[in-house]
Amino acid sequence: MNAKGAASAAATHAAAAGSIAFRSGVTVNRLGFGGMRITGPGIWGPPADTREALRVLQRAVELGVNFIDTADSYGPNISEELIALALHPYPPGLVIATKGGLTRPGPDVWNRNGEPRHLREACEGSLRRLQLECIDLYQLHAPDPRVPYEASVGELARLKEEGKVRMIGLSNVSVAEIKRAQKITSVVSVQNRYNIADRGSDAVLEYCQGEGIVFLPWAPLGSSRLAQGSSSGNAIGRVAARHGVSSGQAVIAWLLARAPVVLPIPGTSSVAHLEENVASAGIHLTAEDLRELR
Repeated sequence: MNAKGAASAAATHAAAAGSIAFRSGVTVNRLGFGGMRITGPGIWGPPADTREALRVLQRAVELGVNFIDTADSYGPNISEELIALALHPYPPGLVIATKGGLTRPGPDVWNRNGEPRHLREACEGSLRRLQLECIDLYQLHAPDPRVPYEASVGELARLKEEGKVRMIGLSNVSVAEIKRAQKITSVVSVQNRYNIADRGSDAVLEYCQGEGIVFLPWAPLGSSRLAQGSSSGNAIGRVAARHGVSSGQAVIAWLLARAPVVLPIPGTSSVAHLEENVASAGIHLTAEDLRELR
């Protein structure tokens, strides 16, 4: 990032991206934080620098980030524990989203478990680790092909009825799966892999926009690959150069411009990188930029 980008990173507040409202009426700034990367290699175990991870979370809130997304499988458990350690008692208006439905036998290994009993145990474990009486947004991490989908979603609906969950979201789903879930409960968010180089969930995003469902793109930087593509010879590099920002910032700005229901949640284990990501909230791409990136 050049000097201009560094200066904006130091000053930009997440509110510069505007706000976004869930269908329940909960409103947050439209640039969040993803808690996957504050764990160890392979999303396994504690981070190499726990103090830096805690500072990242604290700095995110200082910069106006009031939506943090995590999951019991990140670590496992580590991300949720660090969030509570860094931020509890939570400031007013902070929305914490977590997920259940994946189990972790080892680094970089993700197994699906949508059994209702497991989802209930996962939710109750998240409540304890996050030191919450009610989780703001609880998401089914992924459908389990071995378990009837309606049974998994139905258990989340029961957790909501019991007051353990305020809002329900889905992750890694198709339009057909969203529609099936909507027959059981109100769905306020969908989290699928989506970035400027991977638009496989375009149809899901369009459906969410029509339904007023918040869309949370995971891997918004393509696992950092896009953030490193700074060559002025490609479209991302040219747009970034025109605005005097990094390629990663241009990519996040593109997500913000893609649709009003998009709530990017870039994650990092570095305070400097966090500040750079949040500075994306102040970048406004032109029609020319968007045509070039299309």
